[in-house]
Amino acid sequence: MSAVDRSEPAAEPGAVREYKSRGGASRLGRALRYSLAGLRAAWRHEAAFRQEVCVGIPLVIFALWAAPGRWQTLALVASVVFVWVVELLNSALEAVADAVSPHPHPLIGRAKDLGSAAVMTSLLLAIAVWATVFWP
Repeated sequence: MSAVDRSEPAAEPGAVREYKSRGGASRLGRALRYSLAGLRAAWRHEAAFRQEVCVGIPLVIFALWAAPGRWQTLALVASVVFVWVVELLNSALEAVADAVSPHPHPLIGRAKDLGSAAVMTSLLLAIAVWATVFWP
């Protein structure tokens, strides 16, 4: 069995490929729609994301009220948002892995474990930031 050639044909200088996005205001509108669709999908299909948002929103409100200064407020809020971002990326990775193969595979399992480890690391970082800001 021969290898599949995945190389792309050479494009003329300055040519825009059909699958590349175009610039302009309409691109910004589409990008916003895609982003909001991603957030809706995460909320609808990812229990971990819903849990992290339900815990994170009160924490953000508390940080805005209780943080001793603006830099501490920024660190507290950023640590919560960072957990959400990592969870979104982990969910995307898991969705792609599940689409590639519904059957168990060691590399897919490793990819999912690595995504989970990234979420856990972001949670530990958030805990460290909160502990640092509010430790007496």
